[in-house]
Amino acid sequence: MLLFAAVAAIGAYLQRDSPVLRSPWPPLEAWWGPHAGPGTPAALVVAAAVVGYGPGFAARLPSRALPWAVWGAAMAWTWSLALVDGWQRGVAGRLTDSGEYLRGVGRFEDDGVGATLRDFTRHILLHSPDHWGTHIAGHPAGAVLTFVGLDRIGLGGGVWGAVFCITTGGSAAAAAVVTLRLLAGAETARRAAPFLALAPGAVWTGVSADGYFAGVAAWSLALLAIAVTRRPSATAPRTSAAAAAFGCGLLLGAAAYLSYGLVLLVIPVLVLLVCARTMRPLPYVVLGAAVVVAAFSAAGFDWWQAYGLLRTRYFEGYGGIRPYAYWFWGDLGTVVAAAGLASVAGLRRTLAGAPVALRGLRHAWRRGSGADPASGRATAAVLLPCALLLAMLAADLSGMSKAETERIWLPFTLWLPATAALLPRRDHRGWLAAQAVTALLVNHLLLTGW
Repeated sequence: MLLFAAVAAIGAYLQRDSPVLRSPWPPLEAWWGPHAGPGTPAALVVAAAVVGYGPGFAARLPSRALPWAVWGAAMAWTWSLALVDGWQRGVAGRLTDSGEYLRGVGRFEDDGVGATLRDFTRHILLHSPDHWGTHIAGHPAGAVLTFVGLDRIGLGGGVWGAVFCITTGGSAAAAAVVTLRLLAGAETARRAAPFLALAPGAVWTGVSADGYFAGVAAWSLALLAIAVTRRPSATAPRTSAAAAAFGCGLLLGAAAYLSYGLVLLVIPVLVLLVCARTMRPLPYVVLGAAVVVAAFSAAGFDWWQAYGLLRTRYFEGYGGIRPYAYWFWGDLGTVVAAAGLASVAGLRRTLAGAPVALRGLRHAWRRGSGADPASGRATAAVLLPCALLLAMLAADLSGMSKAETERIWLPFTLWLPATAALLPRRDHRGWLAAQAVTALLVNHLLLTGW
């Protein structure tokens, strides 16, 4: 709370005479504007239900039903928060604003997908003819191609785009539950489930494409968890683990072509493999990612060239103006808002347990005991959140993340509420209430950019 208050106060001080930080209400991309809307009663009901009954319900629910319940609760929470801003501003109009993805769909229709993709990099720089809008230029071609695909199957426009982003973004919580159950045990997954469902990051999941990116990233890790924990048997042959690893690679490759920053998923992927004490899935993961890279390259999109041009455009615009010294800390302040106070409390316990987990993991590798997920549950529960935190720090240090990280870092921050599973069970309802209050205050006091 002190960190967020400090960066907010310093941001207000720095902008007292001019908008030097290029953000309306630093550290968040938002405007001060207390308001309520049709989603307000629903948000209060969802929050009260999860705080009051979530922990007990998660403890009793069958393991197979838990991810579905968390997905449903996360979607209800996201929808209600989005509707606080009203139907048009909160849902239907979000992805049709200037600079958003849907503004560029028509160019793929006019010139053809193949020709537009081959010509994609020529329109990234600001001074280039017919340059792309902010979001299309700032992401690989896979991001806008998703909405082109939705349009081709009859799901075009802002409403269907919003439905797609909220649905896939909500599934990130379910994927996290699946991953935790496999790697850290059913008890940890049950304790984390209400926090994942009630994440404050839902304010930005509904509606931004980064919620969709978060869903893809989360399911890539879930598939890898399946691959490293599945044992060959008559009903689950070794090929099923290979198929899960290959699917993980496909989603990792897709994530890299949705957002340049998601190449940092390599950090939690490697940590997950180390925690499971096996590298057997790695060749299949690499093969799956290579398929995606080959497909885009054959279609004419050069990821490295596009990223180099994006760096130029980034520093031509606000990226070259926003001061790094402020936004290094300001970005971390947005994590407090998007992950919530329970995540901060959980991360304290996670970081405190990291040295012990690392020592135990080192001894296990020395013993050569193989991939025994049961013996590595505590290790995975501690080190996987640390890996996600490390990915965010890498993004922060890069200088390519200045502001708007409450949205951009959703693939990482939506995982952090799971660390609240380490908090004492008797305190869970209080911490859940803190999560809900954070989201409700942000959504009702500020008009967020997403």
